[in-house]
Amino acid sequence: MFAPRDPDEYLLDTERRVIRIRRHWAVLLWDTFEAVALLAICVLVSYLLPPAAWVIQNILWYAALLVILRFAYVVMEWWVERLVVTDKRFVMTTGVYTTKVLMMPITKVTDLTYERSAWGRMMGYGTMVVESAGQIQALNRIDYLPKPEEFYDTISELVFGDKQKQAERFSMIKAQRAARGKKKVG
Repeated sequence: MFAPRDPDEYLLDTERRVIRIRRHWAVLLWDTFEAVALLAICVLVSYLLPPAAWVIQNILWYAALLVILRFAYVVMEWWVERLVVTDKRFVMTTGVYTTKVLMMPITKVTDLTYERSAWGRMMGYGTMVVESAGQIQALNRIDYLPKPEEFYDTISELVFGDKQKQAERFSMIKAQRAARGKKKVG
């Protein structure tokens, strides 16, 4: 009931999925640090208070509970957010309670820029800046992208590669999947 739809449900029958990822777990580092620090402060202050200040201790424990619930929500948001790239468009779904679907056609892409900080190189993430023809799109900057080199190469091939070779490769993959499907049934 509350589970968001799978991003593949938004794809058309004529599209083939090329990439399906969620953002790198490093996107949660600051929120994790913040939650741990706030919990440590709540516990420390509660421990240092005299037993007579039980009202303040209770308030601190409720504050700690709120910190934990907020962090759980941030993790759920990260978990359900997906980026799907097909041969025709980018689709990103976000939201735990209210689903938001962002879309940008591949044909609008005019330039790709990929950035990687020192932390990104160490931890395995990067940022992709996707520029489109004369407008700012919903997916113009994708931060904390895992394996950004592979993503960049794949998108470059989709946007600027040989369309005939892509069609041949897609038909071969489709035939292989169909052959595997027939073997499993028999």
